[in-house]
Amino acid sequence: MRSIWKGSLVFGLVNVPVAVYSATEDHDIKFHQVHEKDGGRIRYQRTCEIDGEVVPFGDIAKSYEADDGRTAIITDDDLKSLPTSSEREIDLLSFVPADQIDPVLYDASYLLEPASKSAKAYVLLRETLAENDRVAIVHFALRQKVRLAALRVRGEVLVIQTLRWPDEMREASFKSLETPVSLSPAEKQMAALLVDSYADDFHPEQHEDSYRAELQQMIDAKLEGEQAFPDVVESEGEDAEVLDLLAALQRSVQRSKGAESVRSTARSADADGGSGPAKKPRAHKPAATDDPDDKPKSAGRSRSATAKPAATKARAGKAVPAKTTKAEPRSKTA
Repeated sequence: MRSIWKGSLVFGLVNVPVAVYSATEDHDIKFHQVHEKDGGRIRYQRTCEIDGEVVPFGDIAKSYEADDGRTAIITDDDLKSLPTSSEREIDLLSFVPADQIDPVLYDASYLLEPASKSAKAYVLLRETLAENDRVAIVHFALRQKVRLAALRVRGEVLVIQTLRWPDEMREASFKSLETPVSLSPAEKQMAALLVDSYADDFHPEQHEDSYRAELQQMIDAKLEGEQAFPDVVESEGEDAEVLDLLAALQRSVQRSKGAESVRSTARSADADGGSGPAKKPRAHKPAATDDPDDKPKSAGRSRSATAKPAATKARAGKAVPAKTTKAEPRSKTA
């Protein structure tokens, strides 16, 4: 990696030299614009509208137009002359609880590397932030622009996350939310059960950009003169306007519980290594593959009236050996 900024992090009277690196990278697939008829590349030239000449990039400056039509040409040298644009210090302003920062304010992320022979001051600041569960609010100039940012700990390194200025946030006001909405206790309870059935820790490594993978698959097929996805099957789902919200929530809970039961069994099998004493199977209803609408209505009412999130979670996480998860036919266990 190549650093994009070098300076110092000022912590009281402590000066911590650091180098800044971009913390993320773009993996999107890039396209060229071409003439569809013959595949010829489409290129753009920067031309002056006064003399029609092509202008080299180095000769291009910025211009600001006022409301009255007057313009001011701003060059790179003008920007560099600003007092704050040449600062090489990250000014630590305050330490705040992380939950006080609205996530919508976060913008770009950058890694900080110690840039001195001794990393003692860097490690001291890192450990102080981590042990006190705080985030430092800082100001620093990057690419000729002063930015508001949060300094936090990520693993073994310090990370700066730039923040948008408060006046850049839009106030949300939608007429569709002005009409009062009435929610029944049963709907709230069923929604809470649905949330509990999906409860889990966040594992970012389990998520992938499926669109990029499918796009690459399609491109590879095109390069070979083939068609990657000949048949497109549209998914089936609930209507956008749910007429019976409670019924939809109940079906969602039943479906999620069935899927969680399968996941729990798989986790138990992995933990036991596929071995262990056999246990007598217990009859159950396969909710993961059956249509929830085909279930007896009495079962749905009983579940919605008596099920509790804690009990649901305990049953879903119960360890069951892999070789004993298949239920006996209903006629043998009834």
